[in-house]
Amino acid sequence: MKPSSTARTVEAIAYPIVGIVVVLGLWQAYVTAFSVNPIVLPGPWAIAKASIRHFDTLLEQTWPTLAESVYGFALAVVIGVPLAVCVANSRILNLTFYPILIATQSIPKVAVAPIILVWFGTGMESKLVIAFLVAFFPIVVDTATGLRATPPGLLELARSVSASPSQTFWKVQFPAAMPFIISGAKVAVTLAVIGAVIGEFVGSNEGLGNLLLTANSQLDGPLAWAALVWLSILGIALFFLVVVAERILMPWGHH
Repeated sequence: MKPSSTARTVEAIAYPIVGIVVVLGLWQAYVTAFSVNPIVLPGPWAIAKASIRHFDTLLEQTWPTLAESVYGFALAVVIGVPLAVCVANSRILNLTFYPILIATQSIPKVAVAPIILVWFGTGMESKLVIAFLVAFFPIVVDTATGLRATPPGLLELARSVSASPSQTFWKVQFPAAMPFIISGAKVAVTLAVIGAVIGEFVGSNEGLGNLLLTANSQLDGPLAWAALVWLSILGIALFFLVVVAERILMPWGHH
């Protein structure tokens, strides 16, 4: 007998919570039993106390990182999806630009970050650009893959009813590619957070990445780990927003 939707929802919530509690319990037991220096590895309790003690600072530094991540991700979607449409529907554009995309993706973003910092300065713009570069590739690749994966039967059906190219795209190709686009967006939105932090590492006076570096330089292990936890929560929250968008844009996929 298959479990009900309510039971599946409870399981989806309960199991991760149990897993987190077990991991945190083992972590705390390890640092307590072996008296691990908090500079090296603080326990979950020390990290929680640091989060509470520095709550205002952590919250203040979250907003710049959030803005950089969201703007970079949005820019990747706005530019990446139309480019993927062009690449997927034109053999010449595919042969021209796809190798360039692969080449640019192979360049480590940490290596190119100092150059971007020189071009755009130490303000938000440089972090936005790095977040965009990191998030751009999954959007383009997944969207192009989805457009190419449109079932031939649907395309034949569109042609049989004399649908125009634009009608075929909006009524057949794009809806068929939506699962791929959303999949790419889920990957890209978490990568955008990583890109923003890379930018903050290279040169910034604000953001959770900068706070993490500052805490490390001051040998404040609990605060550094608290910043890591907040970054993780930020990434999870943005991922969840993409999941919500998926349920709104693709209601047929969640019956």
